[in-house]
Amino acid sequence: YLFEELGFRGNRDDYYDPRNSFLNEVLERRLGIPLTLSIVYLEIGRRIGLSLAGVAFPGHFLVKCVVREGAAVLDPYEGGASLGYDELRRRARALGDGAEPARTVVAGLLAAAGKREMLVRLLRNLKAIYTQREDWLKTLAVIEQILCAVPEVAEEYRDRGRCYERLECCRAALFDYRAYLAMRPAAPDADSVRARLVELQSASARLN
Repeated sequence: YLFEELGFRGNRDDYYDPRNSFLNEVLERRLGIPLTLSIVYLEIGRRIGLSLAGVAFPGHFLVKCVVREGAAVLDPYEGGASLGYDELRRRARALGDGAEPARTVVAGLLAAAGKREMLVRLLRNLKAIYTQREDWLKTLAVIEQILCAVPEVAEEYRDRGRCYERLECCRAALFDYRAYLAMRPAAPDADSVRARLVELQSASARLN
């Protein structure tokens, strides 16, 4: 019904179009990415009584349906195709170093995703798109929403600080960089963030 009658499909021609991550646009255009098509699938399926869950498979969101024999794993981006264990193992192998993943590893990648996790993943898709386009105002707006959902994630403060820096908002950038270092003092990039702090403090003093 979704893929043949209504014509929902993956946007292969312009995968990184931001509209693919806005549900109102996905519903209107019937084009999306794995995550948004999965959300449509989940919400419609639940309304007709299917036991569905989102699967935050790395790099490609999926849906699973609990059945008597276990679970059917479906790919809404591929028209709802059912994925067997061999295909899931192949995808898991492609994510790593090429080594054959253990069955327990594949099973772990199929854990059900909660709504908050799905929302944050969707927002991070948009964040990556706007960052690539150097649209700092939109990137900033998305990070604000991410922090509403997961205020404990230090890296989001660092990334918001970078946005503020590019928007020449020195004091706001200083605040976020300090927050990041307070949360992650031993982070791999802590020294480079401290260096940015020193430069921004000097710039802020000149502005005063």
